[in-house]
Amino acid sequence: MPHPSRFRDRIEAGRALSQSMRRFAHWPNLLVLGLPRGGVPVAAEVARELNAPLDVLIVRKLGVPGWEELAFGAIASPGVRILNEEIVAHSRISEADIRRITDREQAELHRRELLYRGHVGAPDVTGRTVVVVDDGMATGATVHAAVLALREQHPGHIILAVPIAPRDAVARMRPLVEELIVLRIPDDFVAVGQGYEVFDPTSDQEVRRLLAEAPRHRDHAAGRVPVAYPWIRQHLDIPSEPETR
Repeated sequence: MPHPSRFRDRIEAGRALSQSMRRFAHWPNLLVLGLPRGGVPVAAEVARELNAPLDVLIVRKLGVPGWEELAFGAIASPGVRILNEEIVAHSRISEADIRRITDREQAELHRRELLYRGHVGAPDVTGRTVVVVDDGMATGATVHAAVLALREQHPGHIILAVPIAPRDAVARMRPLVEELIVLRIPDDFVAVGQGYEVFDPTSDQEVRRLLAEAPRHRDHAAGRVPVAYPWIRQHLDIPSEPETR
């Protein structure tokens, strides 16, 4: 029997999110961005129900050496990096380690951009209403980086939509976006996966398939920005809990 407080899978979660966002259906200049990998199946359902184009917003966390689940920062396109200086100092992470880890994650970020988009740049979000979708938030550090990346591109309106998140992450993210939609905020939150009956890893192949099936190329190529971006260094507060989302 399905658990009444859980989604069956990411598809059901995406459909539930889209039902709470029906007022945005057919909005002009609406764009849905999924956070790979797990956020893309959720975002695909939202984009389908809202009749909006789908793309990805790629974010990579920077993990403490020897304890990679603890994030001391994150990077996202276009060229955004955020660091938690408290964790950097407490963990005694050197500038050389920061550069090494950043370079490694930047390479992975670039690999995913090429894998998911080829040589087609990211969509131009200037002035648009952008819906950022993930399969859930834990600390919110990854989503924080994603929102910061979008702000650098001057969207008109950012809506953050996730199926499940803890109260503290919701409180941290609410002031950073124009609208925050969270379907379930459990008091006993432990991890995002507790909100799903099936929470298998999402593969790169599935992300590529979903993007290929979605109307993500509604923008003319001239309306997209290049894959390469200038580097923008940012120092912001990142939650100090182990980062899983």
